[in-house]
Amino acid sequence: MPDILTVRNLKKHFPKVQAVNGVSFEVAEGSCFGLLGPNGAGKSTTVEMLEGILKPSSGEILFRGEPIGPRYRERVGIQFQTTALQDFLTVKENLRFFHSLYEQGPSIEELVETCHLGEFMDRDSRKLSGGQRQRLLLAIALVNDPDLLFLDEPTTGLDPQARRNFWELVQSIKARGKTIVLTTHYMEEAYLLCDEIAIMDHGHIIARGTPNRLLAEHFNDSVLEIPSAELNGQASALGFTVRREAAELMTADVNDSVRKLLDAGVSLTHLKIRPRTLEDLFIRLTGREMRS
Repeated sequence: MPDILTVRNLKKHFPKVQAVNGVSFEVAEGSCFGLLGPNGAGKSTTVEMLEGILKPSSGEILFRGEPIGPRYRERVGIQFQTTALQDFLTVKENLRFFHSLYEQGPSIEELVETCHLGEFMDRDSRKLSGGQRQRLLLAIALVNDPDLLFLDEPTTGLDPQARRNFWELVQSIKARGKTIVLTTHYMEEAYLLCDEIAIMDHGHIIARGTPNRLLAEHFNDSVLEIPSAELNGQASALGFTVRREAAELMTADVNDSVRKLLDAGVSLTHLKIRPRTLEDLFIRLTGREMRS
């Protein structure tokens, strides 16, 4: 697939802070590209430059090979993490308002069908649930029929069912040929939706690739999880690390590790064996320290 977005040596300085320091990557047309990073990594600043909200200190952003400008703004849709809706207006009235700002785009009926808004079109936007509000904001981001869609932590605060419903919407939109740039703190979300991810920290991209390729590059083991109480005080001797009420063991030889547990008289009733995840990778690359 050709690249729809090209970022070259992007930098952003603020007084006393180098927020982004030489970021480069490409986004293939029709793909979902995930930008991940802990708080303070430079992720939000990078996205705001890609969206055209912030001007870079240096570097360039190309849209289909050309510097971004008025044409770019017409072809981009943005679902911000927080967006103010018009008070006292229904979902239908909010859609009509934002739809009227553009000369072209899908009909309101198409947006309603795409984002599954039909059941609450006459509801005051202040009375929407979190998932309903995010679906409305997604519809608003699509009113100009963008080629490139930015989703800024779109499922933060949603319950698991609403989050998964939103994931299905994103997958259906991508299936229509839209390109998506996604920021998220949910590693399961990134793994499910993204064709490629870039992990940022301290203003740099520290890893980039498909989720499976990155996991294969950094891990060759699996994780054994078991309630620490079932180890009968043998956690350390068996190589497990205790985290609250659970214990973990990273092992490249699952059969041998299970055999040792059996030899030690440990019950395997509640043993869980899982592959490494993006969350494991994220923590390995960015550390466990708290970020402000």
